[in-house]
Amino acid sequence: MKIRSIKMREAHKSSNGVGSFCSVLWDQQGEHIVTASSSDSSICIQDAFLPANPPKIVRHHRDGVTALALSPNFTCLASGSVDHSVKLYKFPGGEFETNITRFTLPIRTLAFNRSGTMLAAAGDDEGIKLINTIDGSIARVLKGHRGSITGIAFDPKSEYLASVDSIGTVMIWELQSGNTIHVLKGIAPVIGSDFSSMNIVGWSPDGELLAVPGLKNDVVMYDRDTAEKLFSLRGDHVQPICFLSWSPNGKYMATSGLDRQVLIWDVDKKQDIDRQKFDNRVTCMAWKPIGNALAVIDIMGKYGIWESAVPSSMRSPTENVPVLGSKNGHGLLFFDEEEENPSASGSLSDLGEDSHGESEPFSRKRLRKQHSFDDGWEEDAKEEFELLPKAEPRKKAPHGHRDSSDNKRNELKNVPISAGQKMQEAFQPGTTPQLPGKRRFLCYSMLGSITAMEHDGYSHIEIDFHDTSSGPRVPAMTDYFGFTMASLNENGSVFANPCKGEKNMSTLMYRPFSSWANNSEWSMRFEEEEVRAVALGTGWVAAVTSCNFLRIFTEGGLQRHILSLDGPVVTAVGYKDELAVVTHASPPLPSNEQILEFRVFNIRNGIQPRRGRLPLTPGSCLSWFGFSEEGHLSSFDSKGVLRVFTNQYGGSWLPLFSASKLKKPEENYWVVGLNTSKLFCVICKSPDYFPEATPKPILTLLDLSFPLASSDLGAENLENEFIMNNMHLHRIQSTIEEMEAAGEDTSLLDDEAFNTDAALDRCILRLIASCCNGDKLVRATELVKLLALEKSVKGAIKLVTALKLPNLAERFNAILEERLNKETTGSTIPASTELKCDTSFNAQAALTKSHFTAESSKRLELESSPSQNLLAPSLTKKRSLEEPTKDVNMDTENARARKLEMAREFKNAFDLKNSKKLKDEKDKADEVKDARKLENANKLEDGEDKNGEANKVTTQRPSNPFAKSSNNKQSASFLDSLKKKVKTDR
Repeated sequence: MKIRSIKMREAHKSSNGVGSFCSVLWDQQGEHIVTASSSDSSICIQDAFLPANPPKIVRHHRDGVTALALSPNFTCLASGSVDHSVKLYKFPGGEFETNITRFTLPIRTLAFNRSGTMLAAAGDDEGIKLINTIDGSIARVLKGHRGSITGIAFDPKSEYLASVDSIGTVMIWELQSGNTIHVLKGIAPVIGSDFSSMNIVGWSPDGELLAVPGLKNDVVMYDRDTAEKLFSLRGDHVQPICFLSWSPNGKYMATSGLDRQVLIWDVDKKQDIDRQKFDNRVTCMAWKPIGNALAVIDIMGKYGIWESAVPSSMRSPTENVPVLGSKNGHGLLFFDEEEENPSASGSLSDLGEDSHGESEPFSRKRLRKQHSFDDGWEEDAKEEFELLPKAEPRKKAPHGHRDSSDNKRNELKNVPISAGQKMQEAFQPGTTPQLPGKRRFLCYSMLGSITAMEHDGYSHIEIDFHDTSSGPRVPAMTDYFGFTMASLNENGSVFANPCKGEKNMSTLMYRPFSSWANNSEWSMRFEEEEVRAVALGTGWVAAVTSCNFLRIFTEGGLQRHILSLDGPVVTAVGYKDELAVVTHASPPLPSNEQILEFRVFNIRNGIQPRRGRLPLTPGSCLSWFGFSEEGHLSSFDSKGVLRVFTNQYGGSWLPLFSASKLKKPEENYWVVGLNTSKLFCVICKSPDYFPEATPKPILTLLDLSFPLASSDLGAENLENEFIMNNMHLHRIQSTIEEMEAAGEDTSLLDDEAFNTDAALDRCILRLIASCCNGDKLVRATELVKLLALEKSVKGAIKLVTALKLPNLAERFNAILEERLNKETTGSTIPASTELKCDTSFNAQAALTKSHFTAESSKRLELESSPSQNLLAPSLTKKRSLEEPTKDVNMDTENARARKLEMAREFKNAFDLKNSKKLKDEKDKADEVKDARKLENANKLEDGEDKNGEANKVTTQRPSNPFAKSSNNKQSASFLDSLKKKVKTDR
């Protein structure tokens, strides 16, 4: 045979020259080639006709991509990764659609069934997830393997699923029941932990044969139904086979071995007809759907196309392709909602998530999850499974009238209230309205989600955590109560429903995720009392009812407290020990403005630390209420304004986001949560206010910012940063005070406060530059008074000097000199009263300065800053009592050097100004300067006399961040030198 050269092109770079598993796919028309590598987080969509053109890069995974799969209609691309996630994209555009599922360990293989209604995913978790592509639900988890699952393949007739693991075990599953019908142990090579090559299985296109790599460097064929060994393909491979691929018509097979060879086989004749030797091992291959070509990719991330892989004298690999009776070839409903009804076969969304090989009866009721069927259906389950369902309008449930009223009520709960004086109804944060035949959210938070799908009087509920590594794996449950709301935390979930039945009874149920006891789940029922909102916290469960009762239970179900609220409840949320409840304080105003009140309860201590009115934008209602990731109470109204509660000014709400500032009226924001700087939400296109549960919504992160007025400086971003840093600094201050009161270590917060203070000073300096450029010198003077660090004030002086503003430089020098004078006199009066317009910031700067450590000061390299002044007040006092002489001497030298330096700078600034004036103006300026110096000197002497005695007893750290300890003797020497200098100048 003639060996032909195949040109290989680099698609992915190898990691440090080490090979990794790479994947390759063709699209339906042979126009695109898709490649991926387990050492690269990107997916490349190559142009097959113009390979020299740069590929389209898709980057959404955080780690290497280990598996690819294309839907049968070639409109959806699925990818699995080492980062444990499975993602879906539109194809060939590559637009990200959704995270369809997550695992706790890396994913190794993906596969769509023939109709495209199901996606199978597996990997190191040792379980196979069957995902219903119609609504994104987990139809079943198949468990039985004892090693990493490296290959899966759907039977083309949609009856079986074959899988193989890293220890060589092949299992064949029946999709209808979820049972294993054949387990073939040790028939494939053992690959161990080397995932640069993986075991694989492949069904022939007609579904009659299952091909598996054998133990003798061959491929073994097994019967579809009996799993009996029929024959093997053995040829020139001298090492085990690591990949195989059937041609579209099933007449040929391509195999790749660890010996770096690729062989083409005539399956009927059981002999190889062509071969190709490569420089590196080929990890994946794909036949072109049209024509005669084979795409290959090696462990170094290089791909190539083997043209005429089958000799031209033989039948084409795409001739006479078997046509099976596919019940629906349209594939996914994610991207085409107008497509025909999906096939019942392979769609297992109605089955329980955890299946350990136990058979469940397949009933007509289960098949009606998405559609109702006509009365002509056969009762036999097997015949019903094979028939194509005919869709018709959905039949009403047994309690149709009640469900209809519940639907309307749920919609009213979650949309802005209409005009007229109507009180807003209660709602559960993160809940979406119930729509017939569609999945809905009972809860969606920063932690995870709870979804429900209602059909025929009961619901299928699933609990998913966004980060599967932090949350437990919770099996799905069947809901016979009709729950409409839920809440979720790390320990469990709570559910509630409205009043139902003849007794008009409402049910509350708590379901812990783990417990030492077998029966730890519990429920409570309330007659003639409806649960309106639920919440969870650390060790407690809360429910607020239509009787205005706040009922608090322990995790074990003990009824702990029952409190009466002042008005009808609007919503409730929990965070650790705190429970926040919003109620109506009075009927709405004639302008339809809601009058709401919030109360915060500390369940552990039995106290109510906060209570007050809840502000809303005029004409709006409350649409979300909750705690931030840091535990700050927050609210979001229907006008798009986010407010966060702060202890400033006796307790106030700060507006940290306004949708009107984004100027996108066509968008509505469904809030999920927030942290210090970002708002997490789902953007819904108007007129929708809520996302659909399937496909899973995509979270959007928006920056928090105050709704500032348009400034004449045009520096709104800097002003917003300034206010945000102030707010953050105030929160740190409050936390430090609380921790100090509790005797806890605050060293970490001290460093954070120092960094925030430094960032705030940098922001102020940029604002000063903007003010100077905009000729707002008064505003610049106000800003320099807000600088907390002496080094920053010096920087401001240098800045205005460089901008040739001597008058402003003189004022900045005077401000700095005033601070030095106060430190010299030992005054403990805080300068914040005169220098700072924000009262809260004054306390922040003083407290932050008091907690700076010597290590932090070295990082900022403060010039000539004594270490004593950077210690906490208590340590300063202790050191001053133990080593008074040493501290006084140190302060004396530092203070003297600082004063001399500032005097030189002060004089240089005046010399620069006076050199530009006429002789007579210079004389006049000198007289004014001398008078000012004498006046300051007299003031210093008076202050020195008054405070001399106090300085002899102890050296106390002043609250001013620039103040330095000193004594009378050193101050007098400085004053004498200053007076002599004035006389000399005269």
